Parts: sequence; C-alpha cells; structure tokens
Amino acid sequence: MLDNTPRFDMKKPPMRQHLLPLIWLLSFPEVLSHKNKLTKINMEGIKPPYLLLCNHNAFMDFKVATKAIFPHRANYVVAIDGFWKREWLLRLIGCICKRKFTNDVSLVRQLKRVTDRGNIAAIYPEARYSLCGTNAVLPESLGKLAKILKVPVVTLICHGHHVNSPFWNLPDHKVKGTEATMKCIFTADQLAKTDYKDIMNTIEKEFIYDDYTWQKEKGIKITYSERAKGLHKILYKCPSCMTEYKMSSNGTTLRCNACGKEWEMSELSELSAKSGPTEFSHIPDWYEWERKMVRKEIQAGTYGITLTAQTDALPNAKRYIDIGKSTLTHDMTGFTLSGTCQCDKKPYCVKIDAKSQYSVHIEYDYLGKKGDCVDLNTINDTLYVYPEGSDFSVTKMALATEELYNFYNKADL
Repeated sequence: MLDNTPRFDMKKPPMRQHLLPLIWLLSFPEVLSHKNKLTKINMEGIKPPYLLLCNHNAFMDFKVATKAIFPHRANYVVAIDGFWKREWLLRLIGCICKRKFTNDVSLVRQLKRVTDRGNIAAIYPEARYSLCGTNAVLPESLGKLAKILKVPVVTLICHGHHVNSPFWNLPDHKVKGTEATMKCIFTADQLAKTDYKDIMNTIEKEFIYDDYTWQKEKGIKITYSERAKGLHKILYKCPSCMTEYKMSSNGTTLRCNACGKEWEMSELSELSAKSGPTEFSHIPDWYEWERKMVRKEIQAGTYGITLTAQTDALPNAKRYIDIGKSTLTHDMTGFTLSGTCQCDKKPYCVKIDAKSQYSVHIEYDYLGKKGDCVDLNTINDTLYVYPEGSDFSVTKMALATEELYNFYNKADL
C-alpha cells in the first residue's frame, strides 16, 4: 500500500528547542487564566537532564508543562498527526515524532540523544487524551526506558484539565483553580539501584488520578450549559435496558433512545436519573462497568464486530491520503483492515495482533468532518479508519483492545 510514497523520517535527530519566548507567550496566559497551582515535590537540586512523564487530558497539559519546567528546554514526543502540515515548526520546537502504540526502537535512541545533551525528555505515556478523566494504561517498557536513560524520573500529574475540556466535549468550560504536581520519583542514583519492574510499579502508582473525584472534592461547579454534550461517546451502553449504541446527549442531559431513560449532569459532573434508580452517579464508574461488560464478552469468546469504513493514510506529515473503502474487523484475534487502495489499485491487509497491542488511539468527530475513528498504526503507516453506520462505538473498541491484551498476556487479571 502506497509503496512509492515517502514515509516520515523517524531517525532524523531532534533539534534543541527553539522559540522559547514564543512558547512561553503562548502558554502562560492560559495557565494564568485557569489559576493553575503548581506544587513541586522532591525537586530540590533536580535540574536537566531528566525524564518527564506527564498525564494527558487536554492540550492545556503542554502549557502547564511549560510552566513547570521554566526556564528550561524540553523535547516532547508527539504523534505524527501533530506534525501534519507543520513539520518544520514541530521540529523547530524540538518535537519527536511517534506512531502511537508501536514498538519503535528509534524513539529510544532519540530520547537518549536528548538527555545526553542535557535537556528534558518529555513523554505523555498514556499516548492519548483520557476518555473519562482517569488514568489510562501505560506501556510496560517505561521502567526499562528509565534504566536506559540513567537520568532522574519526574512526573507531572495535572488535575482539572479533563473536566475543563473533556475529550468528548472540547470547548473551554472555564474551570478555575486547576492543579498540577511535579514530583521527582527517582534520582539517577536511586534509579541505578532499582529494578525496572519496581520502577514501573512506582510510575503506575503516581499515575492514578480521577478528575471527577478531584472536582467534587474541590467543590468546583461547571455552569457550562452544554456540559453533557458528547457524553454518550464514552457512555455508549445503557445500564437500564442494556442496549448499546443508542445513547445520545445534549445540554445537561444523557438519554437512552432505546428505553427512553434520561440522566441529568449536575454542575459537579454527577449524574442522576430523572426517573427510576441512578445506576451510576460517577461517570468513571459507568465507564468501568462498560469495561467489565466487554471483558465478559472476551472471556466468553464472543467479542467481535465487522464494519465497512472509510480509510485515510498518513504516511508522512504532508497530507492525509484517501485510500478508499475498507473492511474493518475487530475480534478475538485483534484488528484486521483490508481493501483495495484506490490510489495504486493494490489490495492490502493490515493485521494487528491482539496479543501485541496494549491499547489503541481513537478520535471523536475527528477534524470535524468524517466522524469517529480508530487510529491504527504500524511502524511505517498511520491509518485513520472511519466506520460507517451507527451500530458501533470506537470507545468499546478501545476498551476491547485493552481487555484482549490483558486476556492473552495477564491471565491473573
């Protein structure tokens, strides 16, 4: 597929970050407008180089990171779509390109270059915005990466960014009093004495967060009149009638169009049924219940869906290439995408084994044009797959990807 199309050069060494005054100018006003409070722990004497691991809920994460590391430089790992039509700019500000959820050895080399020259290597290891304001699965290789880099490991965990601008409802909800904690969890000396598995365990503990719990504990009210709009993107299954893919949302109301039940979303982001029992008042609880339902399908060996889809390729940062209609299957074996590329008329079949893919990137109404999509990546290609029809949920596919990986690789779960 697209054999003669140049691919993004992943091996080109990352530049030192330029345009720092401009980066500060674009970052600090928004951070100030949300009255962000930054707390630093164990950071005395910690200077670059170090590995910075950040949680990921919204674009504001990058701006808070700029504040946290000020006045130092960093090189950020960014997905290839971030480079789209602006590769020169992203390279100029030191970004390192990555195809999501792929095992790319060249990335390790790039990060080693960054720390060896004395800069900060910044990674958002969840590799996508959190779907419901809680921590996502992390790559198991993080502990090994830390051992390779041999520099301090620092975490930056932000609170309030999801409830301010949920992945499924992006407009600024005007949340004030957001918070961030910057913490050195390993010095270089501590790192040398610690097994990579213990390093990984420590990182995972630091990455436990829940933005909705944080909001309620802080008593922060969101008066945004469309705060529930898009909530059905993550809450796709009705807990009352158990129907999937028939949920809708608008204003402050979430509704099941199959049984008619409705839930109101309060200013504290709590859900309450307008009639009958409230199955889940806490949004992440509903989401995790959906995960359990998917897990049951996988344990029974019944999970699977096949859909017709429009597919675009992003082999490099220049443009998306329409490769036409394809057939997308996600089942117990993983993802299979097949079709005939309309550009070169060659048949293709991309398979991603469930045992090898610990998570997948999804988008809601991507680019505001083609709808929800699943982002499938190989080392050489990034494929944006837009299923057709309404009887599917990319959220369910994301949950199933993680649960399939656990099913095959973590028998004790």
